[in-house]
Amino acid sequence: MATPLSVHPLTEGWTLKQADEADDNAWLPVARVPTNVHLDLIDNGKIPDPFLGFNELKAEWVADKTWTYKVKLPEISEPRYGTVTVLAFDGLDTFATVKLNGDVILESDNMFIPHRVDVTKILKPGSDNVLEIDFASARLRAIEIREAHPEHTWVGFNGDMSRLAVRKAQYHWGWDWGPVLNTCGPWRPVRLETYQSKISDLRIDYALDDGLKSVSGTITASVEGHSGTRVAFEVHSGDDLVFKETADIIDGAAKVQFHVNEPKLWYPHGYGEQPLYKVTATVSADDVSLHQATRRTGFRRGELVQEPDEIGKTFFFRINGIDVFCGGSDWIPADSFTPRVTEEKYRKWLEMMVDGYQVMIRIWGGGIWEEDVFYDLCDELGILVWQDFMFGCGNYPAFPDILQSIRNECIANVGRLRHHPSIVIYAGNNEDYQVQEQFGLTYDYEDKNPENWRKTGFPARYIYEKLLPEVVEAESPHVPYHPGSPWGDGLKTSNTTIGDMHQWNVWHGTQEKYQIFDTLGGRFNSEFGMEAFPHIDTIKYYCTDPSQLYPQSHMLDFHNKADGHERRIATYLVENFRTQTDLEAFIHLTQLSQAEALMFGYRGWRRQWGQKRFCGGALVWQLNDCWPVTSWSIVDYFLRKKPAYYAMRRVLAPIAVAVKRAHHDWSVVHARVPRSSDYDVWVASSRPTELTATVEVRFISVSTGKEIKEKVVKKDVKIVANGTTDITSGTIDNINEEPHVLAARIWVDGDIVARDVDWPQPLKYLGFEDRGVQVDSKGDTITVKACRPTKGLVFEERTGVLVHDSAIDVVPGDDQVIKVRGLAADDAPLRWTYLGKS
Repeated sequence: MATPLSVHPLTEGWTLKQADEADDNAWLPVARVPTNVHLDLIDNGKIPDPFLGFNELKAEWVADKTWTYKVKLPEISEPRYGTVTVLAFDGLDTFATVKLNGDVILESDNMFIPHRVDVTKILKPGSDNVLEIDFASARLRAIEIREAHPEHTWVGFNGDMSRLAVRKAQYHWGWDWGPVLNTCGPWRPVRLETYQSKISDLRIDYALDDGLKSVSGTITASVEGHSGTRVAFEVHSGDDLVFKETADIIDGAAKVQFHVNEPKLWYPHGYGEQPLYKVTATVSADDVSLHQATRRTGFRRGELVQEPDEIGKTFFFRINGIDVFCGGSDWIPADSFTPRVTEEKYRKWLEMMVDGYQVMIRIWGGGIWEEDVFYDLCDELGILVWQDFMFGCGNYPAFPDILQSIRNECIANVGRLRHHPSIVIYAGNNEDYQVQEQFGLTYDYEDKNPENWRKTGFPARYIYEKLLPEVVEAESPHVPYHPGSPWGDGLKTSNTTIGDMHQWNVWHGTQEKYQIFDTLGGRFNSEFGMEAFPHIDTIKYYCTDPSQLYPQSHMLDFHNKADGHERRIATYLVENFRTQTDLEAFIHLTQLSQAEALMFGYRGWRRQWGQKRFCGGALVWQLNDCWPVTSWSIVDYFLRKKPAYYAMRRVLAPIAVAVKRAHHDWSVVHARVPRSSDYDVWVASSRPTELTATVEVRFISVSTGKEIKEKVVKKDVKIVANGTTDITSGTIDNINEEPHVLAARIWVDGDIVARDVDWPQPLKYLGFEDRGVQVDSKGDTITVKACRPTKGLVFEERTGVLVHDSAIDVVPGDDQVIKVRGLAADDAPLRWTYLGKS
């Protein structure tokens, strides 16, 4: 009799103890698997919450112990003929010895590799089967491996360099935004499966014809177990069946060719819809269905366009023939303890991106291969994914055993993810070529013999330029591969004419003025950023000592892991703003500094997109945090948006007007004002068709709020599709004209669709007293008006309340109406402040 697959998730009934504790009473209850040891020790009161105060230090000891997890398996019946029972481990973190009834059945040393162990002949019928997993210290094992290989050059940025020896999330060793919390445990699901046949993989390979009018390809089902004889394949678009066929299983696989006419194509949000097709495969024997596997996929043509041009080589993405400017963010794990990141939290993060007009997210190589739900949501929401392989900021070794582990890891994960239309690029690593440059490791791009690479001081080239491209070509050939981020044809990673780049000469490096961010970029700016303090409520959450609530306190500094952050924050504040020592005022200044910096970058780079695709995209470091901290994030750990989020949203909007005066570097010319300053006005549009618009520029005194000269109005301006339109330019007379803002607006079909305000720099030279600001809250709207130009009006970030816009500049004669959701009639109005508010 054929028997369908039976799955028993092993989520409950686990216990935990320190392995060297002999006392049977030492076992602690485990609330739920997936988990990690820190979560369970917090639950049992054995360590305090490491996110609070200095408690990270009180949890350090955990990383140096071996921990044992144990669970009793459910009732096991006598196996039927042809039936297989498997223990499936989706992820064990990291050095795991798995025992069943005291016998070792698996040893694992890579947290990113799933394992399946056939235990059919080991299980005892009844209820006496016990599963135990010992997790050794990854930190100590890493040190052992490092010391065993003195011939390797163990160098890099961030954390203990022994981390390079271990296939584990690298940020667990601490980063310049994250704590040192080195975890272990069953961090992904554990299951007991019983079946006669099971579909272990469902692969869809396809190509669109030249006109994007039909899709053809192959669907392949890999089958475990010997009972199944046939596989039935179906493809659904919504409720419509668009393809159906059955194939025999030959050598463990069934395969069919498929064809769909007039497919509904998948686009990133803002460029089209996100239709998803459901592909199912059902394995059967004797007309009994044994197991069904499903993948949701989307059909699209994704290209990474790298073509020679007048300044080097382009680097941008084209989806279904449409060039897409990839404004977006870099992503780190959303928690130091990833098992507690819920689907709901992932959805909030990613919906926030869509609401902010962000098209691409880059999954950074020092974190984790993300959960399935992350990619499912990106498919659903139309977010393009740049996927790094899990290597970050180091000179990784390439010993034979670690190479095999890496190959297995990458085959497993690329195979797991290949059906997601959102994934449009795989990149070999994060900043490892920068490590090669900085530490003078051998890299001869002209040497094309991979066997030579392993003998150099930079053996990881073998991983990035041979092993990984081979895996992508075999497992996901429809996705482009890029050897690293940053990287460009073997040239210096700082080269602005080719490949992608990480621009850290604002904040790090030469600490340039953020006003010139746009001049520092390259063909694709995959990292750049500016630090800012989080919301005051976030600080009050982790600051357990009220006497520490001041900007330079020990506890607040402990929750900023960035090297030299005191000097860097101080530099950018003192250059641009009148300094404040009150904590909330100081927070506001750091957040305005970040918002301004990112605005100057994105605004200029988007303009360059319209100028022959000179810039293909910009991804801010970083969208999120893994704990409550001061960092480069634009949204903090508790999903509280910083003002930079809104500044980015405005410059990435489908239609964005921009006005900018030429930068004058006041700090190196004795603070002398130039006699004149040129300015430009332009409009960026991602719309697929040309638009007709009216654009206005007003010249408004900072001190009086009066217009100092006739405004400029351009009517019936043709705004080019998917590019940049120059509107007007002019010159400011800094001798005879008092300091004034340039306030630009654009109307389309009678509606104001965007604003921009350009200010004399630096802002610290301006007086902001007596702005005459009025903020009126009524129902689901807030109306803001001002008598004089007002900078950086920020609303309180209140849990459950969504504000449509914040960190706004307000000028006289242009009342702004802000939509707000989640504010009940009897709730207190949102608090607000602005630059210089007393």
